[in-house]
Amino acid sequence: MDALLDRITYSPAQLGGRPCLRGLRIRVSDVLDLLAAGLTPAEVVAELPDLEPDDVRAALLFAARD
Repeated sequence: MDALLDRITYSPAQLGGRPCLRGLRIRVSDVLDLLAAGLTPAEVVAELPDLEPDDVRAALLFAARD
């Protein structure tokens, strides 16, 4: 599971230091918002095509540990 959390990145120069996925300009909160709106993980990946299924899992794991 720690390998999933390695997908979460932080950079003060990117999106105000908010947690992102793999250095992309996609915040963990963006993924969680889409899931909360009722999208499935597959739909989130379709909506944000730079993401991989493990990125969605990483966002959920991050939220569960935060």
